[in-house]
Amino acid sequence: MPAVATRRVVLVTRRSEYARLLERHATREQARFFLEMRGQSIGDVEARDRALEAGLALASAAVPLDWRRAQVERGDLDRFLFEDDDILIVVGQDGLVANASKYLCGQPVIGLNPEPGRNPGVLVPHEPAAASDLLRDVHAGRERVEERTMVRGELDDGQTLVALNELFVGHRSHQSARYDIRWRDQREFQSSSGLIVATGTGGTGWARSIHRERASSMCLPEPTEDALAFFVREAWPSLATGTECTQGRIDEEEILAIVSRMETGGVVFGDGIESDALELPWGAQLRVRVGERRLRLVA
Repeated sequence: MPAVATRRVVLVTRRSEYARLLERHATREQARFFLEMRGQSIGDVEARDRALEAGLALASAAVPLDWRRAQVERGDLDRFLFEDDDILIVVGQDGLVANASKYLCGQPVIGLNPEPGRNPGVLVPHEPAAASDLLRDVHAGRERVEERTMVRGELDDGQTLVALNELFVGHRSHQSARYDIRWRDQREFQSSSGLIVATGTGGTGWARSIHRERASSMCLPEPTEDALAFFVREAWPSLATGTECTQGRIDEEEILAIVSRMETGGVVFGDGIESDALELPWGAQLRVRVGERRLRLVA
């Protein structure tokens, strides 16, 4: 591979369960005792930790010595400064790609699955041993890329949030979310457990669960299709609140509008990252649509 001193590879990972156990219990023996007292084995979490470390080692070894490199954990993604020419190598679960995608602007993403028997591999489809060949292909510009659709939410004050799987709109606690929903020619005041607006990629996760639970006949969009689907969770019927507008397909250029009727606690977050959220106070309007950005996933 030609030497390019300015190219940077960013390894994205997440601490293993074993590492988090050691952080909490200080030693392996204390962690083992904690698990065994609850009928669990430390051998399982150690095996997953070894698989992750092995995957990271292969990914790191694939980076040319004269390239720059960086490593960032999931919890630090919102503070990490990505560069336009970065190549990302995500080592871990599918959700880690979704977590990173909202901070990217077209950088190619290589997803490596260190536990193919445990992770579905939808967004991390490659074995860690393939990292070197994949990097070579990306550098030469001959990689095959899936451009996956993202969802974008914008508040009326200009704040925006994007996500690969879905945006959640609701109350940050278990209280009911109250809002006006406006979609196509429908207008309705609702009280519910919140709603999600999902992409085709998200159609393999949370949206799929809701879709199956309610035996919906609506077709979920494909991951590369410029379309979204929304689902209202547990809409409550009352004299004031309705339950008619609880799911729908949002095609390109269409907008789903939500006007908050929550005095406090209204929130919007994407892909499960609650720490990086938008506040949704009473009267604020959120407009959700197909995002302009795409995840460039090396297929």
